[in-house]
Amino acid sequence: MRTIDLIVLGILKKESLSAYDIQKLVEYRNISQWVKISTPSIYKKVIQLEKQGYVKSTLKKEGNMPEKAIYSLTKKGKTEFEKLMLGIAARPINIFLDFNAVIVNLDSLPPADQKACISIIEANVKKMKAQLEENIEAKQDLPEIPETGKAVMQQQYLLVEAIEKWIRSVKEGF
Repeated sequence: MRTIDLIVLGILKKESLSAYDIQKLVEYRNISQWVKISTPSIYKKVIQLEKQGYVKSTLKKEGNMPEKAIYSLTKKGKTEFEKLMLGIAARPINIFLDFNAVIVNLDSLPPADQKACISIIEANVKKMKAQLEENIEAKQDLPEIPETGKAVMQQQYLLVEAIEKWIRSVKEGF
């Protein structure tokens, strides 16, 4: 199983939700910035997890709105959640940075284009840092944000700062 399974099962371990509500929670918590997860994958994942017996759905109708499926964790799902927690925690840590594909190929470009690529990456890192600062500022005192979520935001901020420092050293080499 993959990280997305753990994210969905973990959210449902805390409360029963629709796929739409799971997706909104993923957006609100900026989880897609930390792990590869997309809106369509959440909808597909809850259906897959239900077929596997890890979650069950019940149809709920509110007012004039159409019925929607509310997903909750099964006993089998709770066991799988715990198994995934331990299994994923035990894996070697990999940090995938898509822009490294650009970095390893820089020497195939003329110097001006190399500098342009580095500048674009640098601007994107600055943009990400600004978004993280805004997010941390907006959510640091909210009681509904768990300390673990705040810890991940801080981790991401420290990684961005390290990437900024690294970019400065790369620029010096060009």
